[in-house]
Amino acid sequence: MTRRRSLERHQARAKIVRLPRRTVERVGCIKCGSFFIEIEPAFVHCRYCGSLSRIRGTSLLAQEEYELRSGLRLAS
Repeated sequence: MTRRRSLERHQARAKIVRLPRRTVERVGCIKCGSFFIEIEPAFVHCRYCGSLSRIRGTSLLAQEEYELRSGLRLAS
């Protein structure tokens, strides 16, 4: 029981954006309100505060391909 509680405490919490992409573009960053955002295939990345919000219903495989093609990650 103690081990289970310790695992629950250390799990990462993810923000999932429930707004359409057009609305996110008009509203800006959810955390700081900045309009200096980049909309990636699966995330909204704020370039001002660094927050990363997941877009619901999008493919993580498409996100991985985007990162590899744009040079954000090196192919291994």
